[in-house]
Amino acid sequence: MTQKGPPVCNLISVQIQLLRDGLRCWLREYWGANSIMKSKEHTRQVRNMVLEKFKAGLGYKKISQALNISRSTVQSIIRKWKEYGTTVNLPRQGRPPKLTGRTRRSLIREAAKRPMVTLDEMQRATAQVGETVHRTTISCALHKCGLYGRVARRKPLLKENHKKSRLQFARSHVEDTANMWKKVLWSDETKIELFGHNAKRYAWRRNNTAHHSENTIPTVKYGGGSIMLWGCFSSAGTGKLVKVDGKMDGAKYRAILEENLLESANDLRLGRRFTFQQDNDPKHKARATMEW
Repeated sequence: MTQKGPPVCNLISVQIQLLRDGLRCWLREYWGANSIMKSKEHTRQVRNMVLEKFKAGLGYKKISQALNISRSTVQSIIRKWKEYGTTVNLPRQGRPPKLTGRTRRSLIREAAKRPMVTLDEMQRATAQVGETVHRTTISCALHKCGLYGRVARRKPLLKENHKKSRLQFARSHVEDTANMWKKVLWSDETKIELFGHNAKRYAWRRNNTAHHSENTIPTVKYGGGSIMLWGCFSSAGTGKLVKVDGKMDGAKYRAILEENLLESANDLRLGRRFTFQQDNDPKHKARATMEW
């Protein structure tokens, strides 16, 4: 009597199961057990219902059948409640930061002390202490403390006496009305010159600090080739713009006023009674100018 072997279908089922188990083990070793077939997270309401039924005396199996969830899920929810006293998600540890706290604080101090420091410079500084990170990592660390890279504004270089004079002028006119300022014609001359470089520079700064002196690029009125211009303006708009040929002196300044000042005032509709404002340049107080 011949012995019959197992059915072919049973052999195929066993082989498929072995392949599945082998694949699971390989994936678990390669990716880690937490990455294998991650189940859908249940809502807080469902987890609270599990806890209520457990407190009412129901076992894991009955809770699983009543809520149509797996017994292992019920067991996991109750275990968390017993250990931590809650069913909400606990804080996840996540990947450790690439920058140590000490290095991060050092970068923040450096950016606050030298707003024009570049990411490349800070990257080299971190590499010297044994922490090689990408520039994006450094910028993210600065963003978290409110420091952002912004294009530095170009502003005239102001000395301490300039700041005091401007503050004194502002305080002396703080009570003036808007209608009074509408009747003021401002004038000045400027020398446009080649100075420094025109490339953008960035400054690490906090919000609303764009005009702080440490976050600006100072400009001065000397350097390479230049042209001298005289112009005026009021609240209504700009007046004449005149190119000054040669050296500006009292006589030339008076000639410019004679040819352009009243015409500019008429174009801006300032009327017959307006205030002409100029700075304390010596040629503005010359005898020829004052007589005019």
